[in-house]
Amino acid sequence: MEDLIKALTIFLKYRNNVYPTHCEHDELYVVGIDKDEISRDDISILEKLSFYWDESIDSFKSRRFGSS
Repeated sequence: MEDLIKALTIFLKYRNNVYPTHCEHDELYVVGIDKDEISRDDISILEKLSFYWDESIDSFKSRRFGSS
């Protein structure tokens, strides 16, 4: 759970959405944040925490923190 909190804390630096996440098909999506807004250092940390940018849906996602 610590890694999930670290990732969400990074996302919070860039946006504080009312509904920031969506879970579907065993993947957790963090929505409403543009990849270009996030620093390269933070993207590197997010990738180490298992969050990756998915261009097909313009969202970060993680299979590690999905619904199953």
